[in-house]
Amino acid sequence: MSLWTAHAIAAAVGGAAHGEFAVDGVTFDSREVTAGDLFIALQGEATDGHRFIDGALARGAAGLLVSEPASAPHVLVADTMAALNALGSAARDRSGAVRIGVTGSVGKTGVKEALKATLGRFAPGAVHASVKSYNNHTGVPLSLARMPAASRFGVFEMGMNHAGELTALTALVQPHIAVVTWVASAHREFFATEADIARAKAEIFSGLPAGGTAIIPHDNIHADVLAAGARAAGANIVRFGQNDGADVWAEQVKLHPDCSCVTARIGKDRLTFRIGMAGKHWVNNALAVLAAVQAAGGDLALAGLALAEFNDLAGRGRRLRVPAGGGQAVVIDEAYNANPASMAASLAVLGAIVPARHGRRLALLGAMKELGELSAEFHAGIAPHLIEAGVAIAVLVGPEMQPLAKALGRQLDVRHVGSAEAAQAELQGVLAADDVLLVKGSNSVGLGRIVTALAEESPA
Repeated sequence: MSLWTAHAIAAAVGGAAHGEFAVDGVTFDSREVTAGDLFIALQGEATDGHRFIDGALARGAAGLLVSEPASAPHVLVADTMAALNALGSAARDRSGAVRIGVTGSVGKTGVKEALKATLGRFAPGAVHASVKSYNNHTGVPLSLARMPAASRFGVFEMGMNHAGELTALTALVQPHIAVVTWVASAHREFFATEADIARAKAEIFSGLPAGGTAIIPHDNIHADVLAAGARAAGANIVRFGQNDGADVWAEQVKLHPDCSCVTARIGKDRLTFRIGMAGKHWVNNALAVLAAVQAAGGDLALAGLALAEFNDLAGRGRRLRVPAGGGQAVVIDEAYNANPASMAASLAVLGAIVPARHGRRLALLGAMKELGELSAEFHAGIAPHLIEAGVAIAVLVGPEMQPLAKALGRQLDVRHVGSAEAAQAELQGVLAADDVLLVKGSNSVGLGRIVTALAEESPA
């Protein structure tokens, strides 16, 4: 069965269908169109999607959702953004899927992907999840609109950098289960205090139905702020963490350089499992996942098996072997994003790795964006983590990194450059066989391009 027909789209969005068509996918980016997709021509501040209709049709779009008449089969509406939201709402309402919303200052994409994998073991082919980091005011309704009617589970990532944004997103998704992975100083530029970030994250609980489940990080300093938001929504609260008092609790943890072994209590159940991702932060993520799996009625044993095989997340911890100095170096790809908490966690993972033979630990770190007036303090605060990790050479990218370079002084070899291109050139002169290189920074710095270039040099 197709995902949507022209008639169903028109009924969902209050538009007029012109021509018959059926689609198997939905997108508003003409570059992502594949054969059989619906292309939605969104009108933004910078551009108008109607300009890209010809390109979308050339790539195989089967139908269009437009606010201007088109020569191809289409559904005509007054406002395509409003229509996208309506289509997402219709997809939500026609499906009996258990919906899980995921937010947090760190870890939300990883937890979303892990939930997709763990629930997929229990319900193969019946789990729908947001792709990439489609977690904003356009990405969330798009992810909903793409959900097949027969889905048993829907997992939706929701992000924000201002108060009020999650209220709108959770009202759209109306999750049965809402997860906050962690609260830290991400997007601090837009919040006076970290507690304000916690209150903004707690907005996700306002979309829960009465008796829905709120899953919160027990070990976080703002757990009580989150719990207050959950109680106000009438939710059942499940706390996960590595300390006593959590409902989902890691009784035993053994951290290894490339994985972690955990024995956890999940309510009355106990599960011993391995996590295919390294670091204490991934133990926390796994506990959140197990709490959500149990709340959704999934199978904990199958979830444990899926977590053991869960790895290779591009930009979020995957490991690559790349040519270097006549041999190979290991690259830890954390290039997608960064804030003070995630930077510290990734450096801890790097510090746990013992390089082979004469290899060294290297760090290619990009600036952390949206930290506001505290940016210099937060960047300088990374210095102890670099030293504790035993980093031999740190290549720092962006003007925001100057306070870190100053804090490090001569404690290690620091190379401070202004751009990703300059960092790549610097790296070519220092990366050697058996080195272990951590690459991490805010996405806009562009360190992902360096990882891509290194990966392309790797043997097949």
